[in-house]
Formats: sequence, C-alpha cells, structure tokens
Amino acid sequence: MQCSYFDAGLCRSCTLMGTPYTEQLAVKEATARTLLAAHPDASWLPAIASEESGFRAKAKMVVGGSSATPTLGILDGRGRGIDLRACGIIAPGIRAVFDQLAEAITRAGLEPYDVPSRAGELKYLIVTESADGELMVRFVVRSRASVSAVQAVVPWLVDALPQLAVVSVNLHPEHKAVVEGAEEFVLTPRSTLPMRVGDATLQVRPQSFVQTNTAIASALYRQGREWIDAAGPSSVWDLYCGVGGFALHAAAPGRQVLGVELSSDAVASARIAAEGMPGVRFEVGDATSAVASAGAPPDLVVVNPPRRGLGEPLSAWLEESGVPTVIYSSCNAASLARDLESMPSYRVVEARLFDMFPQSTHSEVIVLLERMPAR
Repeated sequence: MQCSYFDAGLCRSCTLMGTPYTEQLAVKEATARTLLAAHPDASWLPAIASEESGFRAKAKMVVGGSSATPTLGILDGRGRGIDLRACGIIAPGIRAVFDQLAEAITRAGLEPYDVPSRAGELKYLIVTESADGELMVRFVVRSRASVSAVQAVVPWLVDALPQLAVVSVNLHPEHKAVVEGAEEFVLTPRSTLPMRVGDATLQVRPQSFVQTNTAIASALYRQGREWIDAAGPSSVWDLYCGVGGFALHAAAPGRQVLGVELSSDAVASARIAAEGMPGVRFEVGDATSAVASAGAPPDLVVVNPPRRGLGEPLSAWLEESGVPTVIYSSCNAASLARDLESMPSYRVVEARLFDMFPQSTHSEVIVLLERMPAR
C-alpha cells in the first residue's frame, strides 16, 4: 500500500511502507527461518498473510494541538502534533469516529499534553474495535480533574456514536515514555468489550492486552488449537495467557486448562470469557514463579511471552520439566531462537509465520515443540 503521510515524510512508523507486500512477507519468513536455522528438520507451514491495510483493530493516538483544534496521531521531533486520522493501517470503523472523538475533546475542554513544556492534560486516545463494530474508547489524562470533564461529555459521545460500548479514563500523571498509568475509571455501565477472535469471544477490559490484528490472531489461536487437539493432552497450561486466547481455544471435554497472567485486569477479562467452561481457570501470577510452585507439570504448555522471550529460568524449567509438548508463540524470533538454545531436549516439529504487523519488520512465529526421547 501507499501512504500519503509516509510519502510526505510526516510519519515513518511503518518502516516497510511502499514495499510490495509479497516481498515483505517473503523477507519476514526468510528472516525467521534464518534465526531458527539450528532446527533444520522443522516443517514450515505456509505463512499466514494479513490484509495490507485497515488491519489494526486498536489505535493509540497521541493527542496534540489545542482543545479547540486537537490533532490525533503522533508528535514530531519538536513535540508538535501531527494529525493521522486517515492512517491507512487503522480499521475503517475506528477512522470513521475520529472526528467525533476530536469534538468530544473540544466539548470537554481537555487541553492536549504539551511534552516540551510538560503542561496540559490529555495525552492519548486509545480506541479498540470488535469484529461486531463495537468500540472501546480510553482517554489517558494527567489528573483526576479530567475524569469529571470526560464524564460530562459521555452522554453526548454515546448519542453521537451508538456503537460505543465502553468509555474510560486512564490516569497517567507522570512524564515518562509509557502510554498509560495504573488507575482506570470506567464511565459507562459496561466495562468489557466482547471481541470475537477465532472461535472464542474474548472479554476485553480497558487495561487488558489484546492482539491488534483480529483476523491474524484468529488464525494463530486456531493453529494452536489444532496442535493441542492433535497432541490430545488431558492438562494444558497457558503461560502469559493475556485475556485467554490460547487457553479458551484449548478447552475441551475432560481437559483441564490453566491460564497464568501477571495482569489482574487481563485475568478478570479471561475469567468472564471462561464462564460456563468448568475445565478452564485463570490465575494471576508471574509465569516463572507459578511453574516453580505448581507441582506436577501438565501434558502440554503454551507460552506466549513478550518480546524479551521466556528468559533463562523459565526455559530451564521447561527443559527439566518432562512436559512432552510445548507450543511457543513469539513476537520476536530472535528471542525465540535464544530460548530454544536453552531447551535442547525439544525439537521443532512445525513452524509457521503469522503476519500480525504488515508494513513493519515485525511478525509472529509459532512453533510446535516435542520432547525427544532420552538417549
């Protein structure tokens, strides 16, 4: 795809913008194969391609400008707002509501945060869209005074956007390079956004992480379920489970599934989604600490860590655990390869690339690991 913002030099966030998509996909797969070259017997399934545009179901927009004329997009090198409301990678349903959200900012009298002077209130708008077209909108502000300002405009906003399901305010008073703070104030009767992803309906709360590319996430979870069902485990642990995507897809009669996640907000979301599934439960905890104290290991472990990977302690636990099957979903093939070096008892049986992030160098790689017989 082509992007007028990229061509004009206004935004270079999409580093591969303008590169033919088939070339992007080929390079990503070649890179992943090279990083996993120590596993030459792995069978690589065909890469799963994404739509080139309109794939982002979650938009994090920096707010700049003024209350009267806010910009939604990014900041330039001098901290001034660059408006990106027509950004082509954002889902059309989100792009369609940016004007109303900008008007809500004006009606609420929220002054955008000015980074150079450290003055102002509103830092970000975070908008998530479900496959059914419902929206969650979060205002990230500096002080509690802004909560009531947003609350006052919610009736108008809900009337202007009937598809709006959840509105919240996140309190982020510090001047630091993170998107949100710890406190969240939900301003609507509903606090969760149902998102159909694959064959499960995830219940997403404001501070819960959810994959931004719903179609590719659906394919990823279904691939995980296919491998899980083929292995036929009676017990499954899903570590770094988030809102439960893999765990919910692993559910089956007679199978016990445990999801472990550090975010209490994500676990609350996962527990809502798992209602009516007696064999599925979720616990708040650090993955490494949880496995060390959980007793007998399960038949199968799913891991979906952040970019840094599993790290040495958890990799070492898996190596010594005796777990026969591991499914490792990685957003960073380099850290995946490093972790596999610490798990020599496992062989990569199958691997597949899922292009979660077109127009960038990032992608998701999932591998099926089987423990080799002891010599």
